[in-house]
Amino acid sequence: MKAAAVVYKPVGLAVGALGGVVAGAVFKRVWQWVAHEDDAPDATDEDRGWRQVLIAAALQGAVFALVKAALDRSGATAWKRVTGVWPAGRG
Repeated sequence: MKAAAVVYKPVGLAVGALGGVVAGAVFKRVWQWVAHEDDAPDATDEDRGWRQVLIAAALQGAVFALVKAALDRSGATAWKRVTGVWPAGRG
């Protein structure tokens, strides 16, 4: 079982990298919908207020966590379906 978990590591890393790309695209769309702006503020944007910067950061964190969890869970489920073993070695 531990060998399957070790073999899953590169798959998990690839899924994580894909998750970052997907989360970035999802966040951009959500920000455009919520704020009616193309770009979310950076923490160092002088022309943006604290409230807008912190709301953007919280929303970005939530979107990234949601996408990461969804992709991690999907990857683990698919791995178990293919190999019969849960990636963490429990299964």
